[in-house]
Amino acid sequence: MATRHFTPKLFAFLRELEENNDREWFKAHQDLYEEHVREPALEFVNDFAAPLGRISPHFVTDSRKVGGSVFRIQRDTRFSKDKTPYKQHTGIQFRHAATMGDVHAPGFYLHLEPGNCYAGIGLWRPATADAYRIREAIAADPAGWKRAAHVSRFRAVYSLDGDSLQRPPRGFDAGHPLIEDLKRKDFIAGTRLTQKTVTSAGFIDEYARMCRTGSPFMRFLCAAVGVPF
Repeated sequence: MATRHFTPKLFAFLRELEENNDREWFKAHQDLYEEHVREPALEFVNDFAAPLGRISPHFVTDSRKVGGSVFRIQRDTRFSKDKTPYKQHTGIQFRHAATMGDVHAPGFYLHLEPGNCYAGIGLWRPATADAYRIREAIAADPAGWKRAAHVSRFRAVYSLDGDSLQRPPRGFDAGHPLIEDLKRKDFIAGTRLTQKTVTSAGFIDEYARMCRTGSPFMRFLCAAVGVPF
């Protein structure tokens, strides 16, 4: 029988949190957060270890409550005008073993938010040196990049996403046929998910299939930044 990790109660809690985003309310309802949000997410992380290992042995599932694959619900408000203390979503990231301490690293990502669920892959805001390595890899092997990011099998599931530079990066010709990809600041792709999909029995298998479909994209990026896939 297929395992069901997430239920509508996860989304119900997050909707209530959006309406009551303060520490006093959260403290009074933390048991519901643990039961319906964090514990199911940690169980999903544990159960995804075997499927992820078959996709790549170099990505890690970490089910620690703090510092693991599940992002903390608390927001970092130190440099933000928005001082609401909690995120209105839960995020799970499976990072590369070589870059476990860096959110700006190759990874598989799952975002659960009422009305805005998606699965993502790639590197968000890579370090400047890594961004240039990726651009150089695209320019050196345009056919390989097209096989990774533009073939129909991949684009049937994923859309390239993220921000781009306004102008061509230094050292790259504005007339390059892949200039729009070379201008990217984020080398990520995502696919939208419905709440019905996320809360269905066997969602973990569907998520594994999406990650496998994204493997050529991840393999290209890993090679570009010098880590194994």
